[in-house]
This record gives sequence, structure tokens and C-alpha cells, in this order.
Amino acid sequence: MLKINNLCTNFFTYRGIVKAIDGLSLELNEGEVLGLVGESGCGKSVTLLSLLGLVPYPGKITGGEVWFEEENLLKKSSKEMRHFRGNKISMIFQDPMTTLNPVFRVGEQIRESLNVHKNKKISKNAEKEKVLKLIKDVGLPSPEQIYQQYPHQLSGGMQQRILIAIALSCNPKIILADEPTTALDVTVQAQILDLLRKINNDFGTAIIMVTHDLGVVAEFCHKVAVMYAGKIIETGSVEQIIFNPKHPYTQGLLKSIPRIGDKNSKIQSIPGDVPDLAALPSGCAFYPRCSKSIPDCQKDEILLKVIEKGRQVRCLLYS
Repeated sequence: MLKINNLCTNFFTYRGIVKAIDGLSLELNEGEVLGLVGESGCGKSVTLLSLLGLVPYPGKITGGEVWFEEENLLKKSSKEMRHFRGNKISMIFQDPMTTLNPVFRVGEQIRESLNVHKNKKISKNAEKEKVLKLIKDVGLPSPEQIYQQYPHQLSGGMQQRILIAIALSCNPKIILADEPTTALDVTVQAQILDLLRKINNDFGTAIIMVTHDLGVVAEFCHKVAVMYAGKIIETGSVEQIIFNPKHPYTQGLLKSIPRIGDKNSKIQSIPGDVPDLAALPSGCAFYPRCSKSIPDCQKDEILLKVIEKGRQVRCLLYS
């Protein structure tokens, strides 16, 4: 359904060129849920914005292809992209408080999305009925009352459901979810994930889920792609990544998760920080933090290699 080939997105700053995404390639099949994981600053959110052509200034997509329904989205004009945004590919943004407009009622904000992207004219009454149904579908009680409320009158979980209703308004084939459960408590997180799972099962909607929570990935996703410093460093099924991680960075992410009930296991953090994307080290970007590094890691760019069916790793340990 979606095929990304060698996508590159750079930010041109006074400090130099920041390589936010550097040669990223991914595939998403119909009805599939793909988890995109990694530390903050690895390029996950910029990846989603690049797919929709929404990279903010001074960022620019400098290369690659994004194929959707046999069309390269990167060749489309801004006007042509409006046919795909919302209609075909929708996005659930990270923070509902800054995404929803505080001066408009939430019902009107859902209605606006319908109005902008609708393919045929429908009456205002029909529009409102559809909005009320969307509010009900995302699990909110009293749709008539919710329709008339402003964002500040809703809890964080309710605001997130409104964002999901906006994303669903035009029955998209793909939903891009940028950390949709980050600011929510555990109970509400579970409810939002259940709602997204229901959408995936009922409508066959494919989902790309950006998250820091590997527990969410293990429970919710079918495939996983691990990002570091703008590159995909490992891909595979959830079972492959969670139970048999290959790349030292993926292993480090899993070791840093506390295991309830296991008194003998100690949390091991990954030393150092994500590198400055404007001054990346030569060779493997993870080299300075890696406990298994060898001198050859610094020499040349390391390619993503297939090590088994459905499994790719960017590491010299498997070359």
C-alpha cells in the first residue's frame, strides 16, 4: 500500500545541514500496523510529516520516493496533495492541546475536516449527523453535548479521541499516529489503543505508530522498524524484534525497560546521547555508544542487510 524508497529530509540551518532523515526505506501493507521506535531526535515524527509533505521551514525533502496507490507523492504539487491528505492518509498529531483550535467547538472542527475533503456535496444536516456518529464511534458519550464543547472543556483522553475522529472522518486507508498515547495515563492509553485496534480490524486501515513505548509495540503492532540518527537500523516482525533483537541499539532499548517481578534484572541504560544530526560521525552513527563496536564501524557507511526473511539489520556484526 505504501512504499518509501531512500527518503531524505534535511533542515538547512545556520549551523549547517541537519540530516533528519537519511535514506529511509520502508513498506506498509494493507491492514498492517507498523511500529516506528527510537529515542527522541531520531527522525520519527519528521518521517510522518515528510510522507504528507508537511515538513516545516527550514526543512526540505531532498530526495527519495513515496509511492501510494502507484503514485509518487513527492512529485505532487501542494494542491494535488490535498486530495491525499485526510482523504487517503490521515495523521493523529502528538499533542491534542496544541493541535485543536481553542476558539472553535470540537464538533465544528470535525465538520471542517469533512467539509474540506469531501468528494461530493452533502447537506449541513447530513454533515452534522456524520460528525455525531464519528464522536460516538470513538467512544465518547453524549455526542450532542460533546459537539458543542470547546477543547479546554474536555480531558486529555477525550481530546485525543476527537483527533482520532478528525483522522477517521474521510475513511482514510492509512493513519499516521505520532505518539497518540504519550501524554495520557495508563488506563486511557489502553482505551486509545483498543480504539485504534478496532479501527484496524473493522476497516482494514493500515497504521504507522510512532512511539517510545516498546510495551505498546509488543501489544499493538505487527512489524517494527527501529530508527537511529535518521536511518532505519533494524526491521522485523514484533516477535523477532522483541524476543531476538540483533542490533546493539535495539538490544540496549530493550535492556533499559524495567521488568516487573524480576528482582535479579537491573535496568541498563545506553551510555551517551543521540548524536548531533548536523555533525554525524563517519561510519555507524551508533559507534560512540556501542559496546560491540570495532574499528571498521568508523570507516564507511553501513548498509541495511537482509539476514533472514522479513529481517534487516544495519550492523557489521551480521555482514
